[in-house]
Amino acid sequence: MSPPVRCSFAVVAALHLGLALGVAGCDDKPAPPQATVAPAAPTTSAPAPAAEMVTYVIEPSTSKVEWTGAKITASHEGSFSQFLGTITVASGKPESAKIHLDIDTPSLATHPDKLAGHLKSADFFDVEKFPKATFDSTTVAVGGGSGATHTVTGNLSLHGVTKSVTFPAAVTISPAKVSAKADFSISRKDWNLVYPGMPNDLIKDDVAIHLTLEAPKKGS
Repeated sequence: MSPPVRCSFAVVAALHLGLALGVAGCDDKPAPPQATVAPAAPTTSAPAPAAEMVTYVIEPSTSKVEWTGAKITASHEGSFSQFLGTITVASGKPESAKIHLDIDTPSLATHPDKLAGHLKSADFFDVEKFPKATFDSTTVAVGGGSGATHTVTGNLSLHGVTKSVTFPAAVTISPAKVSAKADFSISRKDWNLVYPGMPNDLIKDDVAIHLTLEAPKKGS
């Protein structure tokens, strides 16, 4: 008899997008691709005339900001339940999109409650000192790996640190809504989330972010 297939965890906890512990993955479920992280990039305003711009709204009733995290002995899934943002598009072209997202870090949720409380503490997100995480796109380019339609680059501000991140995303735009799906991983240490965990149960560095956006047209 063949030995049972064992699931290996490459960790994540947070997010950023999300966002605080590590990336989980099994042999039949590859870990999300690693985002490219670089110094924060300058933002630019959209060149198209205002009359051609359409704004879509990112909010919890239609979208999700989730993360998967783990240490050596266990993995954890969680989310941020409070966030608000916009996607502004010119002439219906995804490459023109400007994405802005504000996340309330105190809205972090996971199980058990004791873990959620620890993640909100100064050991991790320090939500009293840093109550907001933000993302502002700088470019949306055609093409991307892992079945994506586009590659998104933008500045992620988290825990008092701002870095540019580049990741693949599947994006579609209709007159009524923008739909986007992105799964990628980042290293929490790039945002000074450095708590190591217990000596015999260390927290992994990578963090998997899961974004599911269904942003309806503003006012619809």
